Formats: sequence, structure tokens, C-alpha cells
Amino acid sequence: MGESTVNQSNRTATPSTSPLPEEAAQETGLPRARPTETPSGPPAGSDPSGRAGPLARPGLPHRLRAPRHPRLWFEILLIAVSYWTYSLIRNAVPEQRAQALRNADWIWRAEHELGIAVEQAVNHAVNSVTWLIVGMNYYYATLHFVVTIGVLVWLFRSHPGRYAAARLGLFATTAVALLGYYLYPLAPPRLMTGERFIDTVVLHQTWGSMASGNLKNMSNQYAAMPSMHIGWSLWCGVIIYSLAAAPWARILALLYPAVTLVVIVATANHFWLDAVGGVVCVAFGFAVSYAWYGSLPYRLPRRAEAPGVPEVPETSEMPEASVVGPARARRRVQAP
Repeated sequence: MGESTVNQSNRTATPSTSPLPEEAAQETGLPRARPTETPSGPPAGSDPSGRAGPLARPGLPHRLRAPRHPRLWFEILLIAVSYWTYSLIRNAVPEQRAQALRNADWIWRAEHELGIAVEQAVNHAVNSVTWLIVGMNYYYATLHFVVTIGVLVWLFRSHPGRYAAARLGLFATTAVALLGYYLYPLAPPRLMTGERFIDTVVLHQTWGSMASGNLKNMSNQYAAMPSMHIGWSLWCGVIIYSLAAAPWARILALLYPAVTLVVIVATANHFWLDAVGGVVCVAFGFAVSYAWYGSLPYRLPRRAEAPGVPEVPETSEMPEASVVGPARARRRVQAP
């Protein structure tokens, strides 16, 4: 007879006499069954006022870091403003011509000591093939814009869940490059005195490069370290190689930064070591992206929450509610 009733809400057992249905209580003289009491208070997932509501949402930092579907208008505005800011800051950095030339002389001597001072030989060799050097001049002037924007558009359309993390890596790469331009002004090889480098844009009068010719006054001529041609091309290569499924696309992803390296040297716009600086910037950019999102872009989900759709929290395990039906209200009458 010493049965106990179990409270399902707090999992504690309290001893009591065994209640019996009314008919059985009249026959045996035992206490009658009491009606089941429902626990008071607001239902699970509601606010303290008792109104039903959604489960608690994640905090603001979690929501900011969660992959979301990018908004087209916002991305266009953000990229335009960011590039305008980058150009403004880059060109506002004091040119420091004398210091930039001294740094270029130091780089050139260091490469001679390391045995990698081949920029001048490559510059003269490629310049001897007119169609090739003219093509490289146009490559240098345009492709780092066209390909980078193309990869961003591809990410936006095909990998929206990974877009924000990849974009953050690109922005962080570019931001740290601005610090390099300010702290270490460097003249490109074509502006060095007495080293017989050829300014291929000036010589062949090809259009496009803001580093030479009529457009040179619109750009800081002594911002060669690090090379963002290498930084952006390597970013594109890593993103395409890690996300593209087609073998030809992955091959192009490997070739793009390698060809860019040849171009920046052949046109005498950068030293080899400028490319090393670009690689360091890309590594920093991906590290920032990893620190913020907790993962590299290719490991994030391909799709993300669409704009305007509230985030659905994961279902958590809730204690099973106690349901007392009429059939369970009656208990077996034990003989005295």
C-alpha cells in the first residue's frame, strides 16, 4: 500500500497513501482519489508574463557570426565604399620618395645575396616579345579587378553561406596591406635609378596601368610592398580551388597566382619579395576570417539563412510532460 507518486516536473518522489477511485473508496473505506493538479507558471519557451513565445534566441555575437544569405544591394554598396576607401588611404600615404628608393636598393641587394635577383633578366627577356609584354601590361592593369569581382559574384550566387567569411578574408588582406604601404614605402624596380629596368607601359604606350604613363599621378607610385596583385590573385586561387568541383577550374586556380607572379616581375612593377608580402597578407586575412567565424570558408555550409527569415533555434530536449488520462486515473484495488 505504501506506493509513492512521482512529480514529473522536478523528478522527486513524495510518499503518500494510495488514492483510489470513488467507487472503490466507498467499498473499501480508503481515501478517495484526488484530481491531478497541473503545475502553475508560464509554459516552457514563453516569457515570465505567461505569454507563449519562441525559444530563447542566440545572443548578438552568435547571430553576427552565423552564416547568412548576403543582400545584393548591401554587398554592392559595401564593396564600392571599401574600394574607394582603400584607394583614398593608399594614395594619401606620404610617398616618401627618398626612403622608398633606399628600401628598393636594400631589397635588390638582399635578393642578390639570396641568389633570386632575376627580375631584370625576366623584364628584358619578356620585353623582347612585343605581343607578350603588351598582353602582360593589360593583364596587370585589369585582371586583378575583373577576376576578384568575378569570384565574389560566383560566391554570392553559388555559395552564399560561405560568401561573408570569404569576403572578410579579402577585406582583412587589403586592410593589412595599407599598413604595409604606410610603414614601408617601396619603389618598384622600374623607378629605380641606374639599374636599367624597363617601364614596359611607357615604352609600348599601352593603356590601363595607373602605375605608369598619364595615370601615374592618380596612384601612389611607392606602394609596392606588399603586392596586392599577388594578394588578391592568391585569395581567388584559394577560394576557387577549395570550392570548385570542375578539375579545369581548380587547375586555373593554381595557375592564376603563378602567372600573376610572372607578370608583376616581367613588367618591373614588383620584386619577388613583394609577392612574399602579399602571401603574408592573405594568410592574415584568412586567420581573421577563421577567428571570427570559427571555420575556414570552405568548411561552412554552402547555403545560409535567407534575408528576412528568422533564425530557427535547434530543438533541445525537454522533459516529457506527464499526461494522466482517464484510464490511468484508476488504480488497482488491492485486497486489504
